[in-house]
Amino acid sequence: MTANPEALRESRTNIVIVDGSNVAHASEGNAARLANIIAVRDKLVEEGLEPIIIVDAALRHQIDDERGYETLVDGGTVRQAPAGTDADYFILQFAEEFDASVVSNDRFRDRIEKYPELRSRLVKYMIVGHEVVLERRAGRRR
Repeated sequence: MTANPEALRESRTNIVIVDGSNVAHASEGNAARLANIIAVRDKLVEEGLEPIIIVDAALRHQIDDERGYETLVDGGTVRQAPAGTDADYFILQFAEEFDASVVSNDRFRDRIEKYPELRSRLVKYMIVGHEVVLERRAGRRR
């Protein structure tokens, strides 16, 4: 199934913020998977979108492919929040500044009051094997 870029978000930009830590942990089991981040990135690029992947600093200690992860961080593909800070702040702030959608299965319940427009920006996803399906409902989520 192919996502329609217009279905992701009608915005002024083709930038999409990716909650990389959430995506890495999307698979069953304990290990955070770098392949999940790459699959979501590739899907968004395929759809003509520009992903900005933001992760928690702790992910570097949880990821299954440390060398590959460090390569993506060093190359700027993955942006790591400063140690000791919550990446959610950066994800939501950049989404607001860029008028961008957010790919995450997190509901951001602790931040929804400060960022109420998140309800219309949030794009849920599923990863099955190497296939990524993006979903965006019309209307507001509660």
